[in-house]
Amino acid sequence: MRDDPDNDAAAPPADLADGLTPQACDVLFAEATEYPGSSPLNAEKRDGTFVCAACLTPLFESSAKYDSGTGWPSFWRALPDAVATRVDRKLARPRTEYHCARCGGHQGHVFADGPAPTGLRYCNNGVALRFVPRGEPLPEPRR
Repeated sequence: MRDDPDNDAAAPPADLADGLTPQACDVLFAEATEYPGSSPLNAEKRDGTFVCAACLTPLFESSAKYDSGTGWPSFWRALPDAVATRVDRKLARPRTEYHCARCGGHQGHVFADGPAPTGLRYCNNGVALRFVPRGEPLPEPRR
């Protein structure tokens, strides 16, 4: 699951690590990638909100989720001001990495091959998200 199996995950702030698995910490704080097809959120089709697993900030609405065929939960639009981006140069070709704008937790990469109307594909690590079904209260964001 880790991009670099010899690199231990960065230690997350204690208030953000509460309730996270070691795999989620690897993804959120050491920018690892979960295996494709491993997230139960791939099959999540209910109406609701996807929040950052670390700080619980809302990132995506289920109405923007679609099946990209990549094996990762994918969205064509993030909520306003929910994510921030930077260039990821870890591979031979630069990619655009995005992270939670509130806590900085790594979420995934955004590509310009998504559906209309944005043409974007936010390819998210499922362990970096939690799903809150519509009708249930959103958790209070941490930090």
